Amino acid sequence: MNTDITIALPKGRLADKTINALEKCGIDCGPLKEDTRKLVLTDRSKQFKFVFVKPSDVPTYIERGAADIGIAGKDTLLEMGADVYEVADLGFGKCKMCVAGFEKRPEKVTGGNLRVATKYENIAKQYYESKGINVDIIKLNGSVELGPIVGLSDVIVDIVESGKTLKANGLAVLEEICDLTARLIVNKISLKLKAQTICPLIKKITEVIGK
Repeated sequence: MNTDITIALPKGRLADKTINALEKCGIDCGPLKEDTRKLVLTDRSKQFKFVFVKPSDVPTYIERGAADIGIAGKDTLLEMGADVYEVADLGFGKCKMCVAGFEKRPEKVTGGNLRVATKYENIAKQYYESKGINVDIIKLNGSVELGPIVGLSDVIVDIVESGKTLKANGLAVLEEICDLTARLIVNKISLKLKAQTICPLIKKITEVIGK
């Protein structure tokens, strides 16, 4: 029997909650809990195939049709602008996208345009454009909190969960951009061609997370 639906699962903090939700929908997730380095697994019925990917890659797998359905953080969707259907807010993985910096030194510490260090270039650009503020966006892949501390930037744009890392480094949230949660996304063609399987699955997942 051929696998019907391929599900892209994000590695890391969203994985366990996603697997728990799928189990409540009646999907056999036993193979996902085994100690293995395999990146592609199937349930025992062979109806579902699971691929474990980096969270930021999930929208790409869905958009390109390598997977039919997947779970991605709203931050990733906003940053990438992938051409997929966002069909449900799963409610977990809650955090915020924020502007952070020195609370007692909100004035610019550098000359010219406001300098913003971030991993999320598109989100930062769109946010400041909506405010009519010219910014110099500095792309960082590591600890963006270092930006203001060493004078590389005036502020940062980043995900904030507890705020403990900011506080430990003398920084604070200055502005909240938006709330973020995990979202269920679907390939547009898959939703049409595999509607008999995908639509009931979406309904089940929505019912589960609503409890």
